[in-house]
Amino acid sequence: MTTRKPTALAHGLRLFFAEHLPALRGMSPHTVRSYRDSIILLLRFAAKRRKCSVDKLDLEHIDSNVVVAFLQHLEDERGNSSTTRNVRLAAVHVFFRYVAAQHPDHLELCQRVLGVPFKRARSRPADYLEYEEIQAVLGAVVRTTPRGRRDYALLATMFNTGARVQELIAIRPCDLQLIKPFQTRLFGKGQKERICPLWPQTAELLQRLIAECNVNVHSQRPLFCNHRGQPLTRFGVRYILAKYCERARPTSPTLDGKRIHPHSMRHSTAIHLLKSGVDLVTISHWLGHASINTTNRYAAIDLETKRSAISKVDPVDAIAPPATSWRTNASILTWLESL
Repeated sequence: MTTRKPTALAHGLRLFFAEHLPALRGMSPHTVRSYRDSIILLLRFAAKRRKCSVDKLDLEHIDSNVVVAFLQHLEDERGNSSTTRNVRLAAVHVFFRYVAAQHPDHLELCQRVLGVPFKRARSRPADYLEYEEIQAVLGAVVRTTPRGRRDYALLATMFNTGARVQELIAIRPCDLQLIKPFQTRLFGKGQKERICPLWPQTAELLQRLIAECNVNVHSQRPLFCNHRGQPLTRFGVRYILAKYCERARPTSPTLDGKRIHPHSMRHSTAIHLLKSGVDLVTISHWLGHASINTTNRYAAIDLETKRSAISKVDPVDAIAPPATSWRTNASILTWLESL
């Protein structure tokens, strides 16, 4: 039985994920997994379109037409937004940029794929929870069980730190300082490390959780685990948050219509800090933003600040319409000047 030689696509994928992304580019495991998920979706789509198995695909089977059809498939059949579509395309671009350098004989194909443009995404305001809504969500947690106490500590830490979900589930007991000054170490995008202060109430919850789980304070295992003792995943955190938001709806009707997900808690932290008078630069460092421009958007979505601003301004008297109409005026320029 002869062993089939790996295709250029298979060889390129192995080197791309095993060496190029983690070793040469220094990308985090989370970013590598995100790229992997995008490429897997593309390979499955291309194989189905070509009516062959994935292991028989080669570079020439994934041209710009296939990529464009794949992106349309994401929106039409998978229901992905333009933003998600662009994230998938970005991963495809990075891979084909790598292929272009490694396989000059496929340069034209790569250039055509790299020429597939990103789609202009419709910007929508970020959903966040008001302070009263956060209290309602926390109040929906039944803390008489170990799982309930874990969920309460998880949600409280999420709101306190504004951590990304991947940062949150990576917190280990050794990252916590539960004596004054209370703080935790977070590892963000690009393996950047930052220190985030903890409220005394949050520190107490985490202290109790560590004691209840009988975990050593110097342990390097993730703190937040499921009932099998395995670290929570980002999907697990999403499920926990959604469960308590649903429970809180009867006592907090304003939760209806809000698309709440783990990143919403990050937005909620930023808005709460902003309303408390914390400056944008401090909030930027708190959340681990690479640029202050990312933080500036919270000033735009904070409705309470906008309402407060307009209440301080005297309303402008209604402007009376011009006495003459341009249809009866000899000169349209005269009419325009009269406006």
